Amino acid sequence: MNNYSRIITGKDLTAKHLRTWSGTLLAALALDELESFDSAAQAKRNLCAAIEKVAGKLGNTPAICRKCYVHPEVLNSYVDGNLVLELKSKAESELRSDVQSLKPEEAAVLALLRLRRKCNARRRKGSAQRPPEH
Repeated sequence: MNNYSRIITGKDLTAKHLRTWSGTLLAALALDELESFDSAAQAKRNLCAAIEKVAGKLGNTPAICRKCYVHPEVLNSYVDGNLVLELKSKAESELRSDVQSLKPEEAAVLALLRLRRKCNARRRKGSAQRPPEH
Protein backbone atom coordinates (compact mmCIF):
# COMPACT_ATOMS: atom_id res chain seq x y z
CA MET A 1 0.00 0.00 0.00
CA ASN A 2 2.79 2.44 0.88
CA ASN A 3 4.54 1.82 -2.43
CA TYR A 4 1.24 2.29 -4.30
CA SER A 5 0.58 5.62 -2.56
CA ARG A 6 4.07 6.83 -3.45
CA ILE A 7 3.51 5.88 -7.09
CA ILE A 8 0.09 7.52 -7.48
CA THR A 9 0.91 10.69 -5.49
CA GLY A 10 4.56 11.15 -6.40
CA LYS A 11 5.16 11.91 -2.72
CA ASP A 12 6.52 9.93 0.19
CA LEU A 13 3.09 9.23 1.68
CA THR A 14 2.26 6.14 3.67
CA ALA A 15 -1.06 4.43 4.29
CA LYS A 16 -0.96 6.05 7.75
CA HIS A 17 -0.80 9.52 6.17
CA LEU A 18 -3.77 8.76 3.93
CA ARG A 19 -5.75 7.23 6.79
CA THR A 20 -5.00 10.22 9.03
CA TRP A 21 -6.10 12.63 6.31
CA SER A 22 -9.29 10.64 5.83
CA GLY A 23 -9.99 10.55 9.59
CA THR A 24 -9.33 14.26 9.92
CA LEU A 25 -11.59 15.13 7.00
CA LEU A 26 -14.37 12.82 8.22
CA ALA A 27 -14.15 14.35 11.71
CA ALA A 28 -14.41 17.89 10.31
CA LEU A 29 -17.46 16.92 8.28
CA ALA A 30 -19.08 15.09 11.22
CA LEU A 31 -18.53 18.07 13.52
CA ASP A 32 -19.94 20.43 10.92
CA GLU A 33 -23.15 18.36 10.83
CA LEU A 34 -23.68 18.64 14.59
CA GLU A 35 -25.67 21.32 16.33
CA SER A 36 -23.77 24.13 17.96
CA PHE A 37 -23.12 23.76 21.66
CA ASP A 38 -23.76 26.05 24.60
CA SER A 39 -21.75 24.25 27.26
CA ALA A 40 -18.50 22.39 27.62
CA ALA A 41 -20.46 19.23 28.38
CA GLN A 42 -22.40 19.50 25.10
CA ALA A 43 -19.19 20.19 23.18
CA LYS A 44 -17.66 17.05 24.70
CA ARG A 45 -20.74 14.98 23.77
CA ASN A 46 -20.58 16.32 20.22
CA LEU A 47 -16.88 15.50 19.96
CA CYS A 48 -17.55 11.96 21.21
CA ALA A 49 -20.40 11.52 18.71
CA ALA A 50 -18.23 12.72 15.82
CA ILE A 51 -15.30 10.51 16.83
CA GLU A 52 -17.60 7.49 17.16
CA LYS A 53 -18.93 8.12 13.65
CA VAL A 54 -15.41 8.39 12.21
CA ALA A 55 -14.23 5.32 14.15
CA GLY A 56 -17.09 3.34 12.66
CA LYS A 57 -16.09 4.36 9.15
CA LEU A 58 -12.40 3.61 9.76
CA GLY A 59 -13.06 0.38 11.63
CA ASN A 60 -11.28 1.43 14.82
CA THR A 61 -12.24 2.10 18.39
CA PRO A 62 -13.07 5.74 19.20
CA ALA A 63 -9.97 6.00 21.42
CA ILE A 64 -7.60 4.84 18.67
CA CYS A 65 -9.39 6.95 16.10
CA ARG A 66 -9.07 10.13 18.18
CA LYS A 67 -5.47 9.44 19.20
CA CYS A 68 -4.11 8.28 15.85
CA TYR A 69 -6.33 9.37 12.98
CA VAL A 70 -7.85 12.79 13.71
CA HIS A 71 -5.67 15.90 13.77
CA PRO A 72 -6.16 17.55 17.18
CA GLU A 73 -6.48 21.03 15.69
CA VAL A 74 -9.76 20.05 14.02
CA LEU A 75 -11.13 19.13 17.44
CA ASN A 76 -9.63 22.25 19.03
CA SER A 77 -11.17 24.49 16.39
CA TYR A 78 -14.59 22.99 17.10
CA VAL A 79 -14.23 23.51 20.86
CA ASP A 80 -13.02 27.07 20.20
CA GLY A 81 -16.30 27.70 18.37
CA ASN A 82 -14.81 27.91 14.88
CA LEU A 83 -16.76 25.93 12.35
CA VAL A 84 -14.27 24.18 10.12
CA LEU A 85 -16.27 24.56 6.95
CA GLU A 86 -16.67 28.31 7.43
CA LEU A 87 -13.21 28.36 5.91
CA LYS A 88 -14.62 26.96 2.67
CA SER A 89 -14.71 30.30 0.84
CA LYS A 90 -11.23 31.22 2.07
CA ALA A 91 -9.92 27.86 0.99
CA GLU A 92 -11.52 28.11 -2.42
CA SER A 93 -10.06 31.55 -3.10
CA GLU A 94 -6.67 31.43 -1.39
CA LEU A 95 -5.73 27.86 -2.11
CA ARG A 96 -7.31 27.30 -5.52
CA SER A 97 -4.04 27.36 -7.43
CA ASP A 98 -2.28 25.37 -4.74
CA VAL A 99 -4.82 22.57 -4.29
CA GLN A 100 -6.96 22.47 -7.41
CA SER A 101 -7.51 18.73 -7.13
CA LEU A 102 -9.05 18.96 -3.64
CA LYS A 103 -12.76 19.13 -2.94
CA PRO A 104 -13.89 22.35 -1.20
CA GLU A 105 -14.24 20.62 2.18
CA GLU A 106 -10.74 19.12 1.82
CA ALA A 107 -9.30 22.53 0.98
CA ALA A 108 -11.14 24.00 3.99
CA VAL A 109 -9.60 21.47 6.37
CA LEU A 110 -6.17 22.06 4.85
CA ALA A 111 -6.61 25.84 5.25
CA LEU A 112 -7.68 25.32 8.87
CA LEU A 113 -4.61 23.22 9.66
CA ARG A 114 -2.30 25.72 7.98
CA LEU A 115 -3.89 28.61 9.87
CA ARG A 116 -3.68 26.80 13.22
CA ARG A 117 -0.02 25.95 12.57
CA LYS A 118 0.77 29.62 11.93
CA CYS A 119 -1.13 30.74 15.04
CA ASN A 120 0.62 28.16 17.22
CA ALA A 121 4.02 29.16 15.83
CA ARG A 122 3.33 32.84 16.60
CA ARG A 123 2.26 31.94 20.14
CA ARG A 124 5.41 29.88 20.70
CA LYS A 125 7.60 32.63 19.23
CA GLY A 126 5.90 35.28 21.41
CA SER A 127 6.35 33.26 24.59
CA ALA A 128 10.00 32.56 23.71
CA GLN A 129 10.73 36.30 23.36
CA ARG A 130 9.25 37.24 26.74
CA PRO A 131 11.73 37.57 29.59
CA PRO A 132 11.25 35.01 32.35
CA GLU A 133 9.04 36.09 35.23
CA HIS A 134 10.60 36.20 38.70
